[in-house]
Amino acid sequence: MTRILGSVIWGMRMKFRLFLSVAAITLLLAACNDRQAAQTAPPPPPAVGVQAAAKKGVTWSYSFVGRVKAPESVALMARVQGFLEKVQFTEGQDVKAGDILYQIEKVQYQAQVDQAQANLAAAKAQELNAQLTFARSQDLVKTQAVSQATLDTNRASLDIAHASVLQNQAALTQAKENLGYTDIVAPINGRIGRTAYTHGNLVGPSSSTLATIVSQDPMYVLFQVSVRQLEEIREARKQEDGSQIKIAITVRLPTGKEYAHAGVWNYTDPQVDQQTDTVTMRASLPNPERQLIDGEFVSVELRERREQPRLVVPQAAIQVDQAGSYVLVVDKDNKVQQRRIKLGAQQDADVVVESGLTEGENVIIEGLLKVRPGLTVTATPVAPASGS
Repeated sequence: MTRILGSVIWGMRMKFRLFLSVAAITLLLAACNDRQAAQTAPPPPPAVGVQAAAKKGVTWSYSFVGRVKAPESVALMARVQGFLEKVQFTEGQDVKAGDILYQIEKVQYQAQVDQAQANLAAAKAQELNAQLTFARSQDLVKTQAVSQATLDTNRASLDIAHASVLQNQAALTQAKENLGYTDIVAPINGRIGRTAYTHGNLVGPSSSTLATIVSQDPMYVLFQVSVRQLEEIREARKQEDGSQIKIAITVRLPTGKEYAHAGVWNYTDPQVDQQTDTVTMRASLPNPERQLIDGEFVSVELRERREQPRLVVPQAAIQVDQAGSYVLVVDKDNKVQQRRIKLGAQQDADVVVESGLTEGENVIIEGLLKVRPGLTVTATPVAPASGS
């Protein structure tokens, strides 16, 4: 009896194990079928973000490195030799044309003027005597009281006396000029720098510069423009009616802050620098606050005074390869196409497209790494970023 019961229990266990094995195999086959089905199903189209190419008001601009240059700069020199008696300015102050800045001792030059005046007076007295003598000789030669030779001698003496007067007048003029040179005056309005000589020093024509005066208002800014950029600017300024778009010139200080006063273009060098292939351009700027300093570097920007409608795309859409710049667009069939474009100026987060793209085309700006030309995609419009 015990054997029969054990056999029954053993048989039931075997049937249960067989049932479990069949169930496991069934589940395994079902999982394999699901995996194969998943592998054979096509993947969904990649999702991309697009934005329509649109026109907006844009001003083209070009940036250059410029240097501030004072229109006038004068190095003061001593024209006569002597000891400095006075230095009549404070270093760094503004001076006006005609202000006396230095005084050289005057005694010796005043004495030369007095001596020249005395010599001139003596020469005039001799001239008067020679004139009277010659006049008497003219009367006496008529009665043959004096010879013709005496008359000729008296005429020569008169001419010599007259020449002596002219010579002494010239000497007096020179002496007065030298006396005037003892006052060294400002020839221009501007700001004067440091003085190289102080009271009591000996100065003269062979001395170095006493001080330098630099004009302050207005100021120039000079910058180099490549020949290619110059042609681009000229082309950009042309309008359909033949006129030219007016340009504005702005300056940014070394701190990055925009200078408060706009510049006015007033000169383009007629020659190209053959070493750099650039042309020097110049603009004039007001400098009432004395903020611009002669010799400092600034950033110069040339741009249109008024905005013009131009086709733009986000900068994130621009791709570059060996052939140049391009964008990827999504057509009406949701397929990706490549557009070769010519780029213009950058405006904030956008870039001007001069050719190769049509207004309204959907340009891919998100998911570019997931797509290629000819691929079908799912396009989602992306709102323009603020400020673009």
